[in-house]
This record gives sequence, C-alpha cells and structure tokens, in this order.
Amino acid sequence: MKFGIVVFPGSNCDHDVYDILRRTMKQDVEFLWHGNHTLNNCETIVLPGGFSYGDYLRTGSIARFSPIMQEVIKFAQKGKPVLGICNGFQILLESGLLPGAMQKNKSLRFVCKYVNLRVEINRSNFTYRCEEGQILKIPIAHNEGNYYLDAERLAELEGNNQVVLRYCDADGEITEAANPNGSLHNIAGIVNKQGNILGLMPHPERASERILGSEDGKLIFQSLIDNFS
Repeated sequence: MKFGIVVFPGSNCDHDVYDILRRTMKQDVEFLWHGNHTLNNCETIVLPGGFSYGDYLRTGSIARFSPIMQEVIKFAQKGKPVLGICNGFQILLESGLLPGAMQKNKSLRFVCKYVNLRVEINRSNFTYRCEEGQILKIPIAHNEGNYYLDAERLAELEGNNQVVLRYCDADGEITEAANPNGSLHNIAGIVNKQGNILGLMPHPERASERILGSEDGKLIFQSLIDNFS
C-alpha cells in the first residue's frame, strides 16, 4: 500500500508517521506538500499532527483551504482511506469530512500524556485488529481536543456506531476523571458513515514500538493496511 503523508507549514508529526509506516510497518510512503494539486497515486492519505499554518483563526481552518486538501476531499468522497491524527482530525472536521468541531481543552491548558482508550467498535476498518472493549495505551498532545457536536447530530453519531474510541480509566470505565479535555461522551476518535475516514486526537505513531512504552497504536495502522490493501 502506498501512503501519502500531507505536510503543512507547522506539521511536526509527519516524520514520526513516516518512520512508523516505512520502517516498522514496511509500507511505501511519501510526503505530499500542502501546495500540491495531486496525490501522486497514493492509496491512503494521512493528515499528521502539528500546528498547521500556526493554528491561526481555529485549528485546521486555514489548512482546510490548501490545494492538497481539495484533492484529499475528492479522494475521501470516493471511499478511499483517510486517517487524521490530532491536528489532522481537526482539519477533517473543518473540511466537513467528519462531523463536529474542536474547542479548547476544558482545563484551558495544553495536555501531553498517555491516556487509556476503550475500543468501542472493532468492526471499523481502523480497529479490525482490536478486541471490542480492549483498552489501548496511546499518548495525546493537544490544546484543542474538546470534541463538540450538537445534540441531534451527536445522537446520530452514536446511533450509527461512528464513535470508535473513548477516553477511559485503566479498568475501561468511561468517567469524567478519565476525560483529558472535556470531549463530549469522552469521544477520542470517530469515523464517517462510510467507514473510510478516521479522525482521532491520540497519536498512534507515538505508541507503535515497545521502546516508546506501548505498541497499541500499531493495531490501528495494521487494521488500516489489512482492510484497504
């Protein structure tokens, strides 16, 4: 599978994703500059974490209008796989490829730490290698990860089983104390209705090797590869 990692001014996790996909997952990978008008025949697109365009105005709001995103939107609408990590998730929201918006963390502070995530759905293209209810240990690093959606669309999101990951405690309980940013319903990751787009705030590329303290993030990449190869 050929992966394309989009690089925006301010991206800072692009090389982390590249390293995991190339060296650990043994995939074909290339960088795609934000000013490109082509995806160079890539079969999967990753929008990495960072601070695209300095996160001015709102996170992801400027990146959404970059030339490459026009191609990513068309690519995604054809049912092709797209993964948005942290800032990439924010860009997917601003692009309308996923529902909802991000607000500042409830604490109004940048949060950087390992969190526990409960796998809600393992029928997803991105959690196929996980067990339903499995607890993943993956780090977060963000200032605006407080996911918000109006009540009607939130009920639809839940009803369609589009929430694939929630913040939880070490026992898998969904509690307020386990929620690091105030996100509604402890939501950490969602997919679109078609299931080809995943947005998540945690960083699986930072938890895909034992030396990093966890290999749980590798399950997400492997699930993607298994389902779309």
